[in-house]
Amino acid sequence: MADSADMRAAIEAAVDAGFEAQLDYTRKLVSYPSQRGEEFAIQDFLFRDWAARGYKMDRFEMSPADIMAHEGAGAFSPEHSEAPIVVGIHHPHRETGRSLILQHHVDVVPVGPADMWEKAPYGGDIVGDWMYGRGSGDMKAGAAANVFALEALKSIGLQPAATVYLQSVVEEESTGNGALQTFLRGYTADAALIPEPEENKLVRACVGVLWFSVEVRGTPVHVREMGEGANAIDAAYRVIGALREIEEKWNGEKDRHPEFLSDAHPINLNIGKIEGGDWGSSVPAWCRFQVRVSIYAGQNAQQKFAEIEDHIRSFARADRYLSQNPPQLTPNGFFAEGYVLERGSEAEKVLGAAHEVAFGAPLETMMTAGYLDARVYALYNRIPTLCYGPVARNIHGFDECVSLSSLRKITKAMALFIADWCGTEPVARG
Repeated sequence: MADSADMRAAIEAAVDAGFEAQLDYTRKLVSYPSQRGEEFAIQDFLFRDWAARGYKMDRFEMSPADIMAHEGAGAFSPEHSEAPIVVGIHHPHRETGRSLILQHHVDVVPVGPADMWEKAPYGGDIVGDWMYGRGSGDMKAGAAANVFALEALKSIGLQPAATVYLQSVVEEESTGNGALQTFLRGYTADAALIPEPEENKLVRACVGVLWFSVEVRGTPVHVREMGEGANAIDAAYRVIGALREIEEKWNGEKDRHPEFLSDAHPINLNIGKIEGGDWGSSVPAWCRFQVRVSIYAGQNAQQKFAEIEDHIRSFARADRYLSQNPPQLTPNGFFAEGYVLERGSEAEKVLGAAHEVAFGAPLETMMTAGYLDARVYALYNRIPTLCYGPVARNIHGFDECVSLSSLRKITKAMALFIADWCGTEPVARG
């Protein structure tokens, strides 16, 4: 290229030229119903596709023993995915630039009742600016952008002048163990970029997340004598009320955490699943429910879970029935701490410049109250970790969709970032 302006223009034009192919690739990824434990087929597709594109390939299973020995592990359960992690590796002819991890996850949450979707949950339908489908935003559009940002460079005869790891993981929606396994396997780089759906913004801070189940036991009797029994479901409601006290207390402490001051309610506690009882006319003998709660970045997951246990223990002691039948709390997924992206890193500056070229506006930052795999690279790899991606709607909800105009610009920014961060060299040997 004659100069950097010419190169930038060529990269943007290459993204435009390949965008229809990128959309087809995204729709292909959306078509896989890759819910937890069902990600084998999409991971096999990516393994074959990346190998055909010339990447050196690594495919490996998670090691429960190695993961559980690490402080950032999420609990294993019978539902834990056994699908492999897939890594595609680009090595340059000569290592002159800065290395990079491009990561995404392919696991998606359940779709719920299909008749409540207006579009097919795995159809990838495009209407106007939006592509619909479970995972279209979270985060299969980002997965395709990882691939096609690199393809844009290749189409103009360039490739990164540094090692790049394309990492496709599972268990992002439940434990974070997939990303953790890549760290434990030894993969690292000078920076990481994860194109989660983040409203065209860079994540400045992310909460940690705890998952645990609560089991309450009751005393079953016939409903005609229910005053003599103890209803486990009623007791569970009382425990949920006590958990809401924790949520209120922690939200009241946000002034100690300046990164989260702009969010009215940064700590969210969700009762995501509940079941109990065996018969409609019997006082239920059991009730179990699933809890997800966030914690502030910088807080220790074990200590915050202990705080919850202490609060529930104290509450139960004052309850006539629960004092004799205390609820049991069991971690069963995320046990992850949050992170804050330090300001002023060279990686952030390079992304900011790329974003401004692609969008014509400065890069904004945000806090997210959800879990991000970026915590692995920020906390354990200890590298600049850029979580940055397109506009999406209804993630985890009905008719999830991603904005295609946003995705096009995000892909341009990513390709420009890769070219600047990693440097470039000709694809063919001279």
